[in-house]
Amino acid sequence: MKHSNIFPRHSNYDLPTAIRGDGCYIIDDSGKKYIDGSGGAAVSCLGHSDNTIKDATINQLEKLAYAHTSFFSNEPAEKLANLLAKNSPSGLDKIYLVSSGSEAVEASLKLAKQYFIEVGKPKKHKVISRRQSYHGNTLGALASGGNIWRRNFFEDLLIETSLISPCYAYRNKRSDETDWDYGQRVAKELEDEILNLGPDNVMAFIAETVVGATAGALTAVPGYFKLIREICNKYDVLLILDEVMCGMGRTGSLFACDDELVIPDIITIAKGLGAGYQPIGAMICQNHIYEAIESGSGFFQHGHTYLGHPVACAASYAVLGKLINDNYPSKVREKGNILLESLTRSLGQNQYIGDIRGRGLFRAIELVADRSTKEPFPKKLNVAGKIKKKALDEGLICYPMQGTIDGENGDHILVAPPFIINETEINEISEKLKNAIDSVCKFWFDNFMYLRIITIKCPNQTAKKALKLLNKQVANEQMKVGLVKQTTVDISDTNFLAVKYWISKSHFEKGRKNWIKVSQEFNEMGAIVSGVGGEADINMLDNFKNHI
Repeated sequence: MKHSNIFPRHSNYDLPTAIRGDGCYIIDDSGKKYIDGSGGAAVSCLGHSDNTIKDATINQLEKLAYAHTSFFSNEPAEKLANLLAKNSPSGLDKIYLVSSGSEAVEASLKLAKQYFIEVGKPKKHKVISRRQSYHGNTLGALASGGNIWRRNFFEDLLIETSLISPCYAYRNKRSDETDWDYGQRVAKELEDEILNLGPDNVMAFIAETVVGATAGALTAVPGYFKLIREICNKYDVLLILDEVMCGMGRTGSLFACDDELVIPDIITIAKGLGAGYQPIGAMICQNHIYEAIESGSGFFQHGHTYLGHPVACAASYAVLGKLINDNYPSKVREKGNILLESLTRSLGQNQYIGDIRGRGLFRAIELVADRSTKEPFPKKLNVAGKIKKKALDEGLICYPMQGTIDGENGDHILVAPPFIINETEINEISEKLKNAIDSVCKFWFDNFMYLRIITIKCPNQTAKKALKLLNKQVANEQMKVGLVKQTTVDISDTNFLAVKYWISKSHFEKGRKNWIKVSQEFNEMGAIVSGVGGEADINMLDNFKNHI
């Protein structure tokens, strides 16, 4: 490990040092070029070397670097707010300028609470969100998200948030449902939860219009957000749409909610708003919410030191001007179709690709160990992390994440390149991503592509003893890959113990012989073992190999 005084995100391995940017590429200190297939974290929408934005930043530095917003407004902030208000969905014309997406979400939650106090409804304080959502890393924003992995360390510091299902048709739509029916069913969960908590207690529902990092470019089915909006109206609940990652043209519209034909009460943006040239974000609210503050206390009880930072606002004004004047949302739709075609051509037939989804230049690939059953890779294998490393070796920056399904299980790769990308560069991303996926999954196929399913039938009085023996044998065979699924089901006076897990090829035959020996111990306690040896086990494995 190289010595550094930087406190990094990951302390267990060295990262290359970025030196300069050139269009869609970042160059490190060895001269190696990486194509930025994810825009960092869907940030660098205009690439890394835009002269217009650099000039705007320098020009503002020469005039005014900083002025605190408790003493002054400033010209770049006023210009940026005017341009945002002019181009935001109807009624969203009050702009609160911050420095990040987390700050924007934090501000939206505080504003929602203060709004209801100002209008005489102080009991309203509860927030409803969706499982597998992510809204930021400050404590309030983190509490409003539903991703288990991101919350785990800090759970005892977080306010309670109610969670409903995400709109995740690939995994959760029933075979007897249309997209419309599925969307209506999961949207109805919001009404059920409002009634459960009491309408007088619920202040806001927050959702990513297109879910980003934690579920991978997950779009809602048609009609879902329309019903969500109606439910919020019915119970006087503020609708907060988080477009920190998916907004500012990323999905093919300046605001992603434009495609849903829904206008929220509050919307949050960041990332693409500054395109990476300066840190900036914004909370935008309906005018009637602002008027409640203005005609009430007259003071929003919230603030940060760098609100409306002049240099950040000057850069952002240049970014937003280019997005609007050069009609980038339309270009994103066109290039998004090219990206989808390229990804489908390179990866669509890959046996480890379960779903390719998203909108515009905001796409994701969900990986599976078994395409037909949608079985995810074992968590301990860390497929997403391995693909990220292999992609970097290939000269590709992408955004892989684990926990796609429930915060722990499932892997996806987010692709969100700069809007200036051309078709050749799009194909470069697809090819390098294919190489990375193939390399990682080939290791999986070569080493762990055996599925063992063991079932034990035993009397109730010996169930605990049988389960202990079962777990011991499985633990001996896991080979650091990990237990995938284990269930115990009671049926009258008989117990069925079932375990399913992956095992390495090199240990399969040895393991099968061990199971024949272990099965004798089960027989002695009156338990019947199946699926562990002999023809049944072999046939099952052959069938498994055939459908992958």
